[in-house]
Amino acid sequence: MNFVQELKWRGMIQDIMPGTEKQFEKELTSAYIGFDPTADSLHIGSLVQIMILVHLQKSGHKPFALVGGATGMVGDPSGKSKERNLLDKKTLDHNLECMKNQLEKFLNFNCGDKSAVVINNHDWFKDLNFLDFIRDIGKHISINYMLAKDSVKSRLETGMSFTEFTYQLVQGYDFYWLWKNKKCMVQLGGSDQWGNIVTGTELIRRKEGGEAFAITTPLIKKADGGKFGKTEEGNVWLDKKKTSTYKFYQFWLNSSDEDAKNYIKIFTLKTEDEINDIINEHNEAPSLRILQKKIAEDITIRVHSKLDLDMALKASAILFGKSTEKDLKGIDEDTFLSVFEGVPQFNITKTDLCSGLLDLLAEKTSIFQSKGEARRMINSNAISINKEKITEDFKLSENNLISKKYIVLQKGKKNYFLIIVS
Repeated sequence: MNFVQELKWRGMIQDIMPGTEKQFEKELTSAYIGFDPTADSLHIGSLVQIMILVHLQKSGHKPFALVGGATGMVGDPSGKSKERNLLDKKTLDHNLECMKNQLEKFLNFNCGDKSAVVINNHDWFKDLNFLDFIRDIGKHISINYMLAKDSVKSRLETGMSFTEFTYQLVQGYDFYWLWKNKKCMVQLGGSDQWGNIVTGTELIRRKEGGEAFAITTPLIKKADGGKFGKTEEGNVWLDKKKTSTYKFYQFWLNSSDEDAKNYIKIFTLKTEDEINDIINEHNEAPSLRILQKKIAEDITIRVHSKLDLDMALKASAILFGKSTEKDLKGIDEDTFLSVFEGVPQFNITKTDLCSGLLDLLAEKTSIFQSKGEARRMINSNAISINKEKITEDFKLSENNLISKKYIVLQKGKKNYFLIIVS
């Protein structure tokens, strides 16, 4: 498989340095991408770069994932309107370990010459002193060259610390070190990193007379202009403790047709023919959302697991399909709470369960304004408890509790209420 051609048809190349494709055609080539360790999980924006490394390895080349234990202490100004808070080493080390565990789900770390490597730039920066750095590295890159970078020019009016200003030198030294010590010939990254990457190739050329290459990917934007990977709650994370599997699945399922036709090329490993077949099938009946379902299932399994996908499908059926009390009790508490996040909640005690049904619905919870209203809704077959229709003589007990403390009440088809029993 030709690595560059594979990226091209998938729409995953923004910039490519002359000679890069020939380098990959010539020999097994080591290439790397840097990952920002400012959180204890990668998010789906990072997934674009992870997929680049996956394609790199599948094409017969060697991927390096650089986690920025050193650069995370400085903070990349690219695309930022203000300086970020710097993290202490303990927090960074924790974040780095979490990220490494996530990367191991995607890359093969035991396949001979093509084995993936996770590497931390703190390993070579920790013993490099300031005077050596400005003497041996800083002298090769001029101030004029650094000022011309977009990441610097965009911040000159609002201000930029010396710490951030030096970031491109620090990242450039990463490329130089990997080129010299690990024979990394190519740096990969998002298009906002082009300036930092080129600084690395320039440092290699000026300091050693060497040649290095680069590819960047376009920043993904949603068709409606919204920022990819962002929801009302913030980032969509790869860690299910930060973004539940249900919400992760729903993010892909809710994508527009136009976005989904882009996502399936970027975030799955399906071939061009397979993708065209899925899109054609989807176009015949768009309301079935075949394309979105294929993407959501594929990515959820690879990021999480088949078991997590099954849990997400069960959770989705609770709100959007036919389900039973058994289904409600069959999902874990975190998934259950993510499904019903945002619905009106009412707190009662176990003693309140002994109250009459109408008292519970009208007085203990105020779901209804009066017992009369509650009675009319029940008699019109419009009330369900834990997905089961009820009559006026229905008796609640602790046996109805989900995870020993929840009751789901549904009024009509779309109105849900969560009763929490303490």
